[in-house]
Amino acid sequence: MTNPYAHTIEPLDPQKPDHKFFNLKKLGDPRYDQLPFSIRVLLESAVRNCDGFLVKKDDVEKILNWKVTQSQTVEVPFRPARVILQDFTGVPAVVDFAAMRDAVKKLQGDPEKINPVCPADLVIDHSIQVDFNRKSDSLQKNQDLEFERNRERFEFLKWGSKAFRNMRIIPPGSGIVHQVNLEYLARVVFEQDGYYYPDSLVGTDSHTTMIDGLGVLGWGVGGIEAEAVMLGQPISMVLPEVIGYKLQGTPDKYITSTDIVLTVTKHLRQVGVVGKFVEFFGPGVAQLSIADRATIANMCPEYGATAAFFPVDQISIQYLKQTGRDTEKLSYIEKYLKAVGMFRDYSNTAQDPQFTQVVELDLSTVVPCCSGPKRPQDRVSVSEMKQDFETCLGAKQGFKGFQVAPERHNVQVSFEYNGADYSLSHGSVVIAAITSCTNTSNPSVMLGAGLLAQKAVKAGLSVKPYIKTSLSPGSGVVTYYLKESGVMDFLSQLGFEVVGYGCMTCIGNSGPLPEQVVEAITQGDLVAAGVLSGNRNFEGRVHPNTRANYLASPPLVIAYAIAGTVRIDFEKEPLAVNAQGKEVFLRDIWPTREEIQAVERQFVIPAMFKEVYEKVEKVNERWNSLKAPSDKLYTWNTNSTYIKSPPFFDGLTRELQTPKSITDAYVLLNLGDSVTTDHISPAGNIARNSSAARYLTSRGLTPREFNSYGSRRGNDAVMARGTFANIRLFNKFINKQAPSTIYLPTGETMDVFDAAEKYQQAAHPLLILAGKEYGSGSSRDWAAKGPFLLGIKAVLAESYERIHRSNLVGMGIIPLEYLPGDNAESLGLTGRERYTVIIPPQLTPRMTVDIKLDTGKTFQAKMRFDTDVELTYFHHGGILNYMIRKMSEN
Repeated sequence: MTNPYAHTIEPLDPQKPDHKFFNLKKLGDPRYDQLPFSIRVLLESAVRNCDGFLVKKDDVEKILNWKVTQSQTVEVPFRPARVILQDFTGVPAVVDFAAMRDAVKKLQGDPEKINPVCPADLVIDHSIQVDFNRKSDSLQKNQDLEFERNRERFEFLKWGSKAFRNMRIIPPGSGIVHQVNLEYLARVVFEQDGYYYPDSLVGTDSHTTMIDGLGVLGWGVGGIEAEAVMLGQPISMVLPEVIGYKLQGTPDKYITSTDIVLTVTKHLRQVGVVGKFVEFFGPGVAQLSIADRATIANMCPEYGATAAFFPVDQISIQYLKQTGRDTEKLSYIEKYLKAVGMFRDYSNTAQDPQFTQVVELDLSTVVPCCSGPKRPQDRVSVSEMKQDFETCLGAKQGFKGFQVAPERHNVQVSFEYNGADYSLSHGSVVIAAITSCTNTSNPSVMLGAGLLAQKAVKAGLSVKPYIKTSLSPGSGVVTYYLKESGVMDFLSQLGFEVVGYGCMTCIGNSGPLPEQVVEAITQGDLVAAGVLSGNRNFEGRVHPNTRANYLASPPLVIAYAIAGTVRIDFEKEPLAVNAQGKEVFLRDIWPTREEIQAVERQFVIPAMFKEVYEKVEKVNERWNSLKAPSDKLYTWNTNSTYIKSPPFFDGLTRELQTPKSITDAYVLLNLGDSVTTDHISPAGNIARNSSAARYLTSRGLTPREFNSYGSRRGNDAVMARGTFANIRLFNKFINKQAPSTIYLPTGETMDVFDAAEKYQQAAHPLLILAGKEYGSGSSRDWAAKGPFLLGIKAVLAESYERIHRSNLVGMGIIPLEYLPGDNAESLGLTGRERYTVIIPPQLTPRMTVDIKLDTGKTFQAKMRFDTDVELTYFHHGGILNYMIRKMSEN
């Protein structure tokens, strides 16, 4: 059919009539100029894709009427221009595609219809671990071990790149997906099929929002939803409220972008932005580089928003030049964005759109800070770190408490390491990692760390040898400018050798600590600390032996490594005393913003980016030598413990099954607030006493071959056993942290998987009880797939994080939400009752349903299917079942 907005199409350049765009200005609607810039991107997508079937003219009107409809739960479709993936989420996505091809063939459809219709870039960055550090050959050894462990996964991904069109693999050793996206993959404006349109994306990683800092609208989704997008299905989303975040003032010369983002994170958590867009404006934005903006946008999941958008301005264009983008493309990017009113001048208040709400931050009020010890939003100013940690030591067990008895606060444990004597106490730093896309993408903080290291070495300072130090840059460009500027040698002298190009410590791939250190921590039951320049510090994520984990800027990571403890007041106490007996304070070696900027101007140049990225897809010889079959259908190896055909589509028929009420369900787990996807489906090490370990052992593997849960996401048998296997999971049934629960029919305590298996054998449906912010953290789809395989039919929580709720919907699990004012405590729920959830024949979005208990009590909850499309997925038993049936149609 003809697009009803074809009259708005015109050439961008009269000299190139075949290069056209939808000129939204020609809609002639005064509402357009009042829209937030992020909503204008949604509008352009709706106008361009208006086909009368998946996207309707009515959808365009809904978006234009955003001022009225934003708070009315109005559903609109969005078709992102592309999808990005990383290997932990990419492997299960390719496994699903392979299994979907098999399922479509069984239903007499064309299996090759299961294929990405938009560009899909998969960056391998989650597999490398910090097994070796502090040595010049650490990088090579870690990369060798990465290939040894993951060869089968990598061969499978290489098969995927051959079997599916539009799928590009960026090999291991290239960098972190979000930094590679920022520096290389991002188009900002697409030119495809003769049309210009805004770059936009979804990614299978929650920190996809980092690209919002460059003015590309993007956010994280679960792998399940991303797969549907790749197959051509629009995202069905509730038209969001947009919070305008006004930045004013100038940061102090000692402040880093990390300090700013941790301040913003705490502030926006307090404001409450879950499910909303945040759009930055105001004169303070012009004070921030693109790397600074990307840092702030990166931590969007930590403050709970869907997107954190910085519209494109002149600084964005300068960044594209700096990173070596094509000059001709830059000219049409700027010309197009200005033509459609999407190019921003932050000093021009006349361009300020209307927002749902405006909040402000004066950048001059930001102080140096960290966040922790267990959550990213718990910001602590550096000046208060010592006092805050000591308060946490004695406080009740919780997000800000470890419940250590007062008489044990100053306990010390001596140990020997490499022939010298040392001691550990509460707060001792045992991991110091410069890591993560959040900070390693930013030359100012990376060069700041290098300059601080240079001054520290010249002042005679060092880092104790037992502290696990590491540097994992987000791309090869970082190493390039650190070496060219002369600071890499000083980082190495302090132990911060390059250990790999990937997420590493930030996602729990921190590798082992020295045995002597682990023994000392265990012997003293110490609250040891990790300090990392990452974005997440949930319990059990960074390392099993670091109970306190603090997020900090790269220079502060080095500072705390030198100090050896977080129990230090840098303003009053010296970092250390050098060999000459001189006290050296942090202020003596801290570089100013002016010093850093001078080095950045000289050494961060376009030629570096061009040289690194021209060869990024072909430089890895190991990857090039991998052999993979070229068959369109995957030949499953039944002996594989990495890649296994999942059971999600077993018995799938063309006919729909009517959803039934959940009858007499048992509660598998009774959980509290802020249960993260790390708690639900951990990514790190597989404990030797776990259900997953027993399974792998039964398949003939030794503990050395277990690898991590993240690397095993292509095997449902491992991942089901790893569901709720986090050692820091707090289950009210057993009133302690452990990956265990009570099998209620007999009262036995057992591993969660074993209990779920017994319930399934007895044909008992299962339920989860939870508090606020259920499913916060990473966008991992296995946090929904795992519960599905355990037989969980519904979750009853006070609130959900956005991505995880979508993942539950995608797997056909019902997200139930207590009505306002209700929770488990107010309703007197113990979790030992049996629950019947009444599912009526006619369902509507966000409807209220009755829940009956075997005690005779009845209460109501909201069923969080937020759109009609989500209800359609539920009727099909999940989004992938829906897509298979759709693709099987002739």
